[in-house]
Amino acid sequence: MLMVLAMGHIQAAKVYKPWSNGKLTVSDNHRYIIHENGTPFFWLGNTSWLLPERLNRDEVEYYLNKEREEGYNVEQIQVLNAIPTFNIYGQPANDETFDFTKYTKQGTYGYWDHLDYIVDMAAANGIYIAMDCIWGSQINKMDVKKATSYGKFLGERYKDKPNIIWMIGGDIMGDKGTDSWDALARAIKKADPNHIMTFHPRGRTTSAWWYNDREWLDFNMFQSGHRRYGQRNGDGDYTIKDNTEEDNWRYVDMSFEKSPIRPVIDGEPSYEDIPQGLHDFSAPRWQDYDVRRYAYWAVFAGCFGHTYGHNSIMQFMRPGVLASFGAEKAWWDALKDPGYQQMKYLKWLMLAFPFTERIGDQSIIAGQNGDRYDRVIATRGNDYMLVYNYSGKPMQIDFTKISGEKKNVWLMNPIDGTLSFLGEYDNKVHEFTFDGAYLRRSDRVLIAVDAQKTYLNQQATQLEERW
Repeated sequence: MLMVLAMGHIQAAKVYKPWSNGKLTVSDNHRYIIHENGTPFFWLGNTSWLLPERLNRDEVEYYLNKEREEGYNVEQIQVLNAIPTFNIYGQPANDETFDFTKYTKQGTYGYWDHLDYIVDMAAANGIYIAMDCIWGSQINKMDVKKATSYGKFLGERYKDKPNIIWMIGGDIMGDKGTDSWDALARAIKKADPNHIMTFHPRGRTTSAWWYNDREWLDFNMFQSGHRRYGQRNGDGDYTIKDNTEEDNWRYVDMSFEKSPIRPVIDGEPSYEDIPQGLHDFSAPRWQDYDVRRYAYWAVFAGCFGHTYGHNSIMQFMRPGVLASFGAEKAWWDALKDPGYQQMKYLKWLMLAFPFTERIGDQSIIAGQNGDRYDRVIATRGNDYMLVYNYSGKPMQIDFTKISGEKKNVWLMNPIDGTLSFLGEYDNKVHEFTFDGAYLRRSDRVLIAVDAQKTYLNQQATQLEERW
């Protein structure tokens, strides 16, 4: 691992480089992202949108080291947030002509040199950079010709970097700027056919609705967004049923309804410490237990990973910077927040079991499942099952859905990754109740494994680190 001695100074040591297993590709069952040699890839992302604009070199190094230490392996960044976009050194990335030769001059540490540094520093930490090429609000400034030129520039510049993932779109409905998005994606893929690509859509939508049939799309992404149940706001983009705003598991189901089936991920759920609904800064803020719920609901429904977000981190808030969405905390203080530090336990859990055979299977929940916060959600392989219960309500679980006449059963606390062995159970339906108070940080994961399997040690009290 890398050891941080001080901001901007790192002592080199061994870091896990996931691309040593080959490039990222889609699994044979079309539900997961894996490496060429078959090694599973669990995407644990962070929305680091303004990283190229807000952090200097020393801060980039400090931040990416911290991300690696907490298990994050994908940084979602905006390459062009505006026209022009400037970095912290005052260097522009572009202008309305999209002639990038003006901004890549030898002898000048320009915008693109700084982005190169970010990509390379992420690689040194074993982290992928998911480049959102241009934010959706700017698409009306980029016609097909400019999109093609930009895509060629990006693809040629980063095709040989091992840690690139491409993101088309950027918080936009998929039917806006379609020709330009297609041109951008195809130009990148022509120059760089070796890195996977997706589309980042507007809140409460999935890329599967518009681009599932595109030859350039490798996996789908949805943005479940920041609204609470019943929060409509009347902005005209509402695309889901009433009072389902927080049910991000529904977008997994929607995406898998499309043909062909593609891997899917929640690329932007509710952020920790952001106001519910975004725009009323006096509204309650999403907390660690909310971001846990979004993560486990999405992954157990069938996502191949998950992206976390924090109000202050995504914009790299600091004193003297004009805040968006009521952010108050400096980004380096936000790195201490509980939700930020808890995401790694989901990654460790999923990588403890056979990865690509897993499916979401709600028939594991015997009887009537609950609504909203009482929704219990289950996933399983051939010989293991995982059940997430957010509210702590009693639940009935059907152990016959996996192999084995006997099942070893644990309870996992997603707050700290601790395990409690409950014992060996017969192969039938069992009811489970919880000691914790209803809806008071009582979320738990029930783990049941064919007693002949040894994925977990009965004496283990903590999940094993998996990077």
